[in-house]
Amino acid sequence: MEEELIDAVPCSSLAVDAILRIGTAGAIWGLCAGPQLARKRGLSGITRASFVAKSIGKYGFQCGLVAGVFSSTRCGIQRYRKQNDWVNALIAGAVTGAAIAAGTRRWTQVIGVAGIVSAFSAAADYSRTN
Repeated sequence: MEEELIDAVPCSSLAVDAILRIGTAGAIWGLCAGPQLARKRGLSGITRASFVAKSIGKYGFQCGLVAGVFSSTRCGIQRYRKQNDWVNALIAGAVTGAAIAAGTRRWTQVIGVAGIVSAFSAAADYSRTN
C-alpha cells in the first residue's frame, strides 16, 4: 500500500510537506533557542525581540531548506531507480550535505558534510526499513 501511495504523490508535494513540517520544528527550535542566545549577548527590549524573531525565521528556513532538498532528491532518485532502499537516502543525504556546505566554498567542508549527512541518512533509512 505504501509503495502505491508514494508513486501516486508528486515529489513536489512530498517536498512541500517536509518543508512545512521540519520548517515548523525549526521555527519552534528558534523560539526556544533565541531568547537564550539573546540573553547571552546581553540584548534587551526591541533589539531582543528583533533578535528572537530573526532566530525563529533563520532556524525555520534552514531546517525547511534541508528537509526540502533531502525529500525531493530522495523522491526523485527513488522514482528514477524504481527501488525503495537505503541507497536513495545515501545519495539524497550526500546531495543535501553538499548543498548545506556549499556556502562555505571550501571543498574539504563540502565533502566532509556531504559524507556525514549521507551516512546518517542511510543509517536512519536502513534502521527504519529493517
